[in-house]
Amino acid sequence: MTAARARAEAAFARTFGGAPELVVQAPGRVNLIGEHTDYNDGFVLPCAIDAGTVIAARGRVDAILTAVAADYDGQEDRIALDGPIVQVGGWRDYVRGIAATLRDEGLSRGAEVALAGDVPRGAGLSSSASLEVALAGALARLGGLALDPTRIALLAQKAENEFVGCACGIMDQLVSARAREGHALLIDCRSLDCRPVPMPDGLAVMVIHSGIERGLVDGAYNERRRQCEAAARHYGVAALRDLDEARLLAGREGLDPVAFRRARHVVTENARTLAAAEALADGDLARIGALMAGSHASMREDFEITLPAIDRLVEIAAAAIGGEGGARMTGGGFGGCVVALAPDAAVARVRAAVGRDYRSPDGHAAKFMVCRAAAGAGPV
Repeated sequence: MTAARARAEAAFARTFGGAPELVVQAPGRVNLIGEHTDYNDGFVLPCAIDAGTVIAARGRVDAILTAVAADYDGQEDRIALDGPIVQVGGWRDYVRGIAATLRDEGLSRGAEVALAGDVPRGAGLSSSASLEVALAGALARLGGLALDPTRIALLAQKAENEFVGCACGIMDQLVSARAREGHALLIDCRSLDCRPVPMPDGLAVMVIHSGIERGLVDGAYNERRRQCEAAARHYGVAALRDLDEARLLAGREGLDPVAFRRARHVVTENARTLAAAEALADGDLARIGALMAGSHASMREDFEITLPAIDRLVEIAAAAIGGEGGARMTGGGFGGCVVALAPDAAVARVRAAVGRDYRSPDGHAAKFMVCRAAAGAGPV
């Protein structure tokens, strides 16, 4: 995030003059397995990546929060913490959501902040969560609020749910806040227990952008969440996490067939995620590959959130990897990225196969990133 830090600090100097009081970062994430399980109180296995959001910030003595976005041509926003905070659209809503949420926690002191990031937007790598966590951390430090990383994550999720209007689960914000370098993070989304899972030496995390951008707020994410909640009510459980496959099948009579398929994805995905954490810790790449393939098939057939181009990209990457790892769509769906796990030695052939055989629907080549499992949010 060196370049993002330079842009944030340059935007700060241009807009506010002088040097920031502090600079903080929060990473984006790639979810290795466990899709649409988080808001069902289930299990997820993401890792933070070495791309995210950097915020240069300085406190004010009044209640005005002024923000400048280096990546949006220096656009600015001005928010009065002692007045109404309303939606205005775009990147400003994430800033305003964090401001409104922290105000409820006692934030009264304003700040000057400059934001920059290097997570591709619309890629399913949680650029929004990294912004929320970084900004919440910066404002809390400047405002004298004692908030631990889990609390920061919960407040960031609240801002996205209640202010921005996307009914996301806790995964994105929690891994951004709590990740450990060199590890994936197995998260129990009910208890918020987080268990670092060591990544095998020499394992490459490849993130392959399909060239198709997603839009969760305007898409079908919230619809999928409502379908899962309806299925949970049918089975009389607090969340789909409380079902196993046997009970799912035994009690399906009277449940809408679409809701049943949504529930089947969540139940089987939870089991795959727990198995994948064990396989990752054991360095069992063949097992990881099989679990990732099962996850993608379930997203395609039961949750119906993939696209033909995404399916093709997964097929190409998985064929190039062979039995040494696997590939699957990652993120909320309907575009975005594929994640692939394979030994470092396989990266070149995966890159070559994708470059040769894949084009997006509008004819563009995929964008290829090789990521490092990074640490969570903090000062830089």
